[in-house]
Order: sequence, then structure tokens, then C-alpha cells
Amino acid sequence: MEIGKRIKELRSSKGWNQELFAEKMYVSRQTVSSWENDKSYPDIKSLLLMSELFEMTLDDLVKGDIVEMKKEISSESVREFRMWSNIFAVGLIIGILIPYPLVKFFKWWGILVFGLCWVAIMVLAFHVEGLKKKNDIQTYKEIVAFTEGKELDKEEKAAELVKRPYQKVLYAIGAGALALAVFILMKLILG
Repeated sequence: MEIGKRIKELRSSKGWNQELFAEKMYVSRQTVSSWENDKSYPDIKSLLLMSELFEMTLDDLVKGDIVEMKKEISSESVREFRMWSNIFAVGLIIGILIPYPLVKFFKWWGILVFGLCWVAIMVLAFHVEGLKKKNDIQTYKEIVAFTEGKELDKEEKAAELVKRPYQKVLYAIGAGALALAVFILMKLILG
């Protein structure tokens, strides 16, 4: 919540108009209007006087609902990340399992269908990567902590930053090996 909205809300809850509040604050009504419209920010003396008038700590006045808003934003980010990650995982599994049957049974049309599926999977992959970048999570440990609504401490974060390049290479090698193994297995099964 922005400080201007917070001031207006608190002033209104006391039943004070801008002029009466301005008198209590030893400022002009225009100054109060500027604060409430976020055109200017109250100085520290004004904030201290406001906290007394509104009978709250300076921390509560300035921060207000920020902690709760951050928690909500964080939990919303976690939900969004989980949803898109799950969709991507399903798409990736489908992308691994369907190429051989599509080509085997539908020939060139199968390649076209697989190409479209691959494009959709890549769009999902870029979206998930964007979410990871937005929330500054890259390594497995960071992702697990994020999905649990936790943050790593500074030392753990520094250690994970060092791991990032190596994990990406290992993920690529692992994905390639998995795709090759599934392709070979499907070739053996489907003949």
C-alpha cells in the first residue's frame, strides 16, 4: 500500500477532513493533498507526528500491509511457477514419448505434428525460464526452496550461484540421454 493511500485511509478512519488533519500536522491542506496523491513524501518529522496522531508505530505507518502483500505476491509467484512447471513437465514427457509413434504411423504428417508439439513445448520452456529468472531461481536447491515458500541464506545463495553453470550443462546432457534412451526403448517396443 502506498503511503499516500495509507494516510488518506487513516485520516478518513479518524473522521478528519484534509483541513483538520493539516492543522493537527502543522502543515497546509495542499501538503496533505500532495501526500495523499503521492506527489510528495512526508518528511521524518511529519511521519513521527502522524504515527502519534494515528496511534501506531512508525513501522506500521510506513510499512502497513507490505509484509502481507509480499507474502501474497510470493505465494502467488510460487503457485504460478508450480502450475507452469507442471504443464511443462507433462509437455516434455509427451514430447519424449510421441515422436517415434507419430513418425511410424503418420510418416510426414507425424513429423509436422511433432514439430508443432515441439514448438509448444519450447514456448512453455521459455515461459518457465522467464519465471525462474524473474524470481532469481536457477539451481535445484533454489527451486525447491522457492516452491516451499522459503529463501536461501546469503551463504547458501552464494554457493548456488557457483553451481548454476554446471547444473545447466548437466541438465542438457541428462535430457539428451533420457531422450535417446526413450527413443531406443520405443524403437525396440514398436519395432
